[in-house]
Amino acid sequence: MTETLEHPITDREALPVELVDDAGHAIGTCPVSQAHQAPGQLHRAFSVLLFDDTGRVLLQQRAAVKTRFPSQWANTCCGHPAPGEPVAAAAAVRLAEEMGLATTLAEVGVYRYHAADATTGRVEFEWDHVLVGLLSAGSPHPDPDEVADYAWIQPEALRDAMADDPDAYTPWLAGVLQVAERALTER
Repeated sequence: MTETLEHPITDREALPVELVDDAGHAIGTCPVSQAHQAPGQLHRAFSVLLFDDTGRVLLQQRAAVKTRFPSQWANTCCGHPAPGEPVAAAAAVRLAEEMGLATTLAEVGVYRYHAADATTGRVEFEWDHVLVGLLSAGSPHPDPDEVADYAWIQPEALRDAMADDPDAYTPWLAGVLQVAERALTER
């Protein structure tokens, strides 16, 4: 594959992430790969959940080549803003890259978690900004290098599915969904 200006080849594991303290304040940077080595370093991340007009949430199944929690079902998309980059701007770019979608996103809270992936030996230790959006038009066009599949599901059915087969879902999905739903019901 030849690198083009439209689709530059990027080693996402080499990109810098913003390390944060227990209050979410920036305290430094390191490469993605280093932040995810055990025991993990607390760093800024984001998780996007898109809903449709009927209240369904859009999930993605992570590609098998992902370095953390491959082939598991997760929120619509997630990633890391560059150090100093506005979270909503980074999330909008990643939503377009992973799912081929664009919509207005609103940050609704933060979910802090720590999870070890027994399969890859990598660790997630994230100060995870949760963003939600409404997708009222268009359909996903996922990048096959990032996303194996996608599905729309009612949140109640998703909670039941996660309880029945927790290993099929990323460890952060339940917490991210809870933050999003709490914020949406308070509106």
